[in-house]
Amino acid sequence: AVARSAAGLRVNNTVAPVSGLARQYSSKSYPDHQLVGMPALSPTMTQGNVGQWQKSVGDKIEPGDVLVEIETDKAQMDFEFQEEGYLAKILAPTGTKDLKIDTPVAIIVENEADVAAFADFSLDQAGSPTSAPAPASSPAPVESAKAAAAPAAPAQTFQTAAEGDRIFASPLAKTLAREKGIDLAQVSGSGPRGRIVKSDIEGFAASKAAVTSTAASAKSVETASAPAPAAKKAAAAPAPAASAGFTDTPVTNMRKVIASRLTEAKSTIPHYYLTQNIKMDNVNKLRQSLNTAANGAYKLSVNDFVIKAAASALRDVPDVNSSWQGEFIRQHHHADIAVAAATPAGLITPIVKTCDAKGLRAISSDVRDLVARARANKLKPEEFQGGSFTISNLGMYGITSFSAIINPPHAAILSVGSTEPQLVIDPTAEKGFKSVDVMSVQLSADHRVVDGATGAQFLKAFKGYLENPLTLLL
Repeated sequence: AVARSAAGLRVNNTVAPVSGLARQYSSKSYPDHQLVGMPALSPTMTQGNVGQWQKSVGDKIEPGDVLVEIETDKAQMDFEFQEEGYLAKILAPTGTKDLKIDTPVAIIVENEADVAAFADFSLDQAGSPTSAPAPASSPAPVESAKAAAAPAAPAQTFQTAAEGDRIFASPLAKTLAREKGIDLAQVSGSGPRGRIVKSDIEGFAASKAAVTSTAASAKSVETASAPAPAAKKAAAAPAPAASAGFTDTPVTNMRKVIASRLTEAKSTIPHYYLTQNIKMDNVNKLRQSLNTAANGAYKLSVNDFVIKAAASALRDVPDVNSSWQGEFIRQHHHADIAVAAATPAGLITPIVKTCDAKGLRAISSDVRDLVARARANKLKPEEFQGGSFTISNLGMYGITSFSAIINPPHAAILSVGSTEPQLVIDPTAEKGFKSVDVMSVQLSADHRVVDGATGAQFLKAFKGYLENPLTLLL
């Protein structure tokens, strides 16, 4: 099959066996059309959720138009369609969750006149034989309830849906089976090659309901004829205690990926931690002076100085600017620093590219732009994937220090705490001491890549740049 792709977009346009995720050619029932599959908008994406549709049925689509918003494992992203045509059918409405890659989400036709033909389109109608399975048998009397336990077989059946350990079923059939709690292995498929389709699930569910109803009737008859002590014993059972109040929040794809990656990182990467206290008085003075001179053209933050100092230290100690690749260690030539940013959907790390070659003003501008677009779910995949080093700053929340989890494949992450006033001994001061602003940082490093002495050299260089910030301007 040939797939046209742009930013992970997948539109299948050749005939494919069983899966139904390809172009369906004109037939007696439907004109020529394309089935558009769930796109893979990031390399790690295996499934997605459907957000707001930007096009309605009947709308004309031009190449580059946003068809629908897709929630990936990283962010909410626009699905830009690269074909010309008309939207004939939406197969996955807004709010549909956990669709596998290539699961059909829409139908596109070339001619506007063909749109109306798909008003009642279903995937099962397109892929199933014209004959429908026979209705389930009527339930037997109470006396034969046990015999009614086996559901009626369809009038037309093919080979079993399972070949070995694999079960062939349409996406809609799988969804219905999951909703109704039906094991697909118990269902006989009437579609091509024994594929299970919607009507098979509905027929099986109807038979199952009939059996349940019959069994319940039989049980009620037995209960009515049971001796009084049994009824008294049942009535004596205490009512279940009321459960405590709680709220269940569905797990988004992004949250699933965060949980998976951080669990993997913490359990497979040999972390070690180094802490350093840094005097920030000179940074604060220089920052205030530069911001005053800017006249509103820019506004530098402490975090901008932290990013620039980290990039300069990575240039001086390149072993930290590396990543574990299994069979080799990759040392990066530029400091592409991922900055952890909190968004309503979860944590994301937009990347400020080539920080070692940029000035403070350029870094500040890039950070503001990336974080704003991250919180609006407008980042492109290349803007949050990759990088060579991570910085997580919780100082603005009053956190003095914390131990961050490494963001693989990076070899280290720098956690930055708040700046706090501390009293230090100063023989030159009148009272023999003075107050200084001190910031605490902690380096979490991967011992497979960064030895302890190497991590210490990095923090020494980092501290030197912040305590003498004029060197950052050289």
